[in-house]
Amino acid sequence: MDKNHSPLDELNTLLERKTAQERVEFAVQSLPENYLLASSFGAQSAANLHLITQVVPNIPVVFLDTGYLFPETYQFVDKLVDLLKLNIKVYQSEMSPAWQEARYGKLWEKDASALNEYNQRNKVEPMDRALDELNVGVWFAGLRRVQSSTRTHVPVLQSFKKRIKIHPIIDWSNQDLHRYLVKHKLPYHPLWDKGYVSIGDKHSTRPLTAGLSEEQTRFAGNQRECGLHVDNLAGL
Repeated sequence: MDKNHSPLDELNTLLERKTAQERVEFAVQSLPENYLLASSFGAQSAANLHLITQVVPNIPVVFLDTGYLFPETYQFVDKLVDLLKLNIKVYQSEMSPAWQEARYGKLWEKDASALNEYNQRNKVEPMDRALDELNVGVWFAGLRRVQSSTRTHVPVLQSFKKRIKIHPIIDWSNQDLHRYLVKHKLPYHPLWDKGYVSIGDKHSTRPLTAGLSEEQTRFAGNQRECGLHVDNLAGL
C-alpha cells in the first residue's frame, strides 16, 4: 500500500463509483454497528431519510431542536416521522433558549466568537451527547458537495470524532434530489415553495433571492458550518 494513502482512501475510491443506496448497503454490511442518522429536516431531507431507512428501518434519527426553528420545520418533522415511521430522537441544549438569552443575549447577532458559542451550545454539544448516549459507531449524514465551498472536497467516508461518518448522497445535485423525491412521492419542506433552499433557525435563515448563493442564505453568508461537520469550529 502507498504510505501516503490510508485504508479509508481506498474505500473512498471504491465508494465514489457506487450509488447512494450501494453506499448505505456497504456501510451496513462492512462497518461497525450502532448506526445513527442525523437530519436537520431541511428543504430536501426527505430523500436522505427515505434512502437510509429503506435499508436500516429502525435507525435512530437524531434531530437537534435549537428552540428557534420555523413552525413549519416542526410540522415537517411530525409529517415525516409519521410518513416514514422514523425512530426519532430529539436532542437540545440543557439550557433553554430563554435562559440563554437572559444570560448571554442574542449570541447570533454578535461577533463570530459569540456565534460559535451559540452553535456549540445548541448544536455541537447536543449532537456529541447523542453520539455518546447512543454509543454510535457509524454516523450517516446528508451533506452534499454542491451545498457550499466548505463541502467541496468532503469524501463519502471519513473518520470523525472517533467514529465512521458516511455521506451517501455527497455527490448528488439538486436535480438528483428532485428526481428522487418525485420518484418516491416524498415532500419538500413547506418553506421550499416560499424560496427557502437551506433552512435552519428562523433568526438566521432567509429565502434565496437574486444575487445570493445557497450558502449566503444562512447567517448572512458569514458562516456555513455550525460545527457539526467540522473538527474545529473556531478555525472557520
